[in-house]
Amino acid sequence: MNIQLNMCGTKIYRATDKMSDLICENYALLQVLSRFGVPLGFGDRSVKEVCEMNQVDCNTFLTVVNFLTEGGNRMQDHVKEISVSALMNYLQQSHSFFLDFQLPTLRRKLLEALDCSAQNEVTPLVVRFFDDYVNEVRKHMEYENVKVFTYVSALLNGEHPSGFSIGVFARRHDQVNAKLTELKNIIIKYYPATGNNQLLNAVLFDVFSCEEDLASHNRVEDYLFVPAVMELEEKLK
Repeated sequence: MNIQLNMCGTKIYRATDKMSDLICENYALLQVLSRFGVPLGFGDRSVKEVCEMNQVDCNTFLTVVNFLTEGGNRMQDHVKEISVSALMNYLQQSHSFFLDFQLPTLRRKLLEALDCSAQNEVTPLVVRFFDDYVNEVRKHMEYENVKVFTYVSALLNGEHPSGFSIGVFARRHDQVNAKLTELKNIIIKYYPATGNNQLLNAVLFDVFSCEEDLASHNRVEDYLFVPAVMELEEKLK
């Protein structure tokens, strides 16, 4: 079997690969499927066939998949092949996942794991840190939903609104990981031991996973979305 590798030694997925192989080799890509609106049950069909069945731009799908598989931290050479519309929809679905599902679920698990009846100073601190963090993430994503995506939608319609550019967004695109790092440190270093730490360890694992997912999301915005929108801006000048 001829397996193509990129410069980092990771596999490069192609349109002819089986979609099931892609998921079995990297189960974290299930989130990518979900955010592109691709359901399971695709049998032995190829990536291209599954994308066509679900009206998903295959080039954009594969660019995101290979970027995340690589642990991407650099602008891709083929951003010109990206469908800005498809990528923006992917990001919007990502925002919905974080705000409407993952973070509320994580909060419920956190409250279940913490001994809220115990008289200690750490429990309310943990809850407050988490709620402050969620508020930061919500503010961050709502700005993108309202300001950035509205602007890009206008570009896609052939308009070029004045007073804003994707460069403005890129310069102020702040990361929202600081409070989550503090939250992890509080739990790991200072939360008092209880009789059963399995729930707390499980929710801490989910916090780490959420942090990695959000970091990957931000990298997609920085290294794929921003350059692709810049290309679109250039075309409209």
